[in-house]
Amino acid sequence: MALRRARRAHDIDPFTDLLFNALLGFTFMFMIAFMAMNPKAKSGVIEAKAEFIITMNWPDGSPDDIDLWVQAPDGETVWFKHPDAGLMHLDRDDRGQANDQLLVDGRELINPLNEEVVTIRGIIPGEYVVNVHYYASQTQQPVPVEVRVVKVNPQLSVVYYGHVELQRLNQEATAVRFSVTAGGQVVRVNTLPKPLALSRSVID
Repeated sequence: MALRRARRAHDIDPFTDLLFNALLGFTFMFMIAFMAMNPKAKSGVIEAKAEFIITMNWPDGSPDDIDLWVQAPDGETVWFKHPDAGLMHLDRDDRGQANDQLLVDGRELINPLNEEVVTIRGIIPGEYVVNVHYYASQTQQPVPVEVRVVKVNPQLSVVYYGHVELQRLNQEATAVRFSVTAGGQVVRVNTLPKPLALSRSVID
């Protein structure tokens, strides 16, 4: 008799089992629905649109100030006094050692990289002109300058890569001129000179 009572105590009630499984399934579906309604946030992600990126470098640690100038087909020109020009933006005006100090955790560090970058964020058909200008000098020495033009969309490709040597203060040189179609295709690249900086009063 005692054995039969013990067996009955351990028997599983089918209705209880069905209820438990239904509750488990409901909880699982609720968790899936909750996760779908609250997707994981992508914090800190900024999608920056760019069609072309133009980069100018000169020797690390150089105290001399070289400026990048870019003119779009509509005549808009980006430079250090006009960093936003239509669809173009000068990301940083690098002045040699003048603005290379960084404050990190209360300590002053020196960033030796000399680089200026112009981003072209949309397509205007026509010719773009990329110039470099020897704006200020502490060394009074020639400065080798590297210029790169990269097309970003629909895939990364190098439009131009080359070097220009600026021999003296206030010298300006055309690094490259390139033409773009309405569809964003680069059709012509040349280095014929066209003044941009020296056509205006840049030394005020």
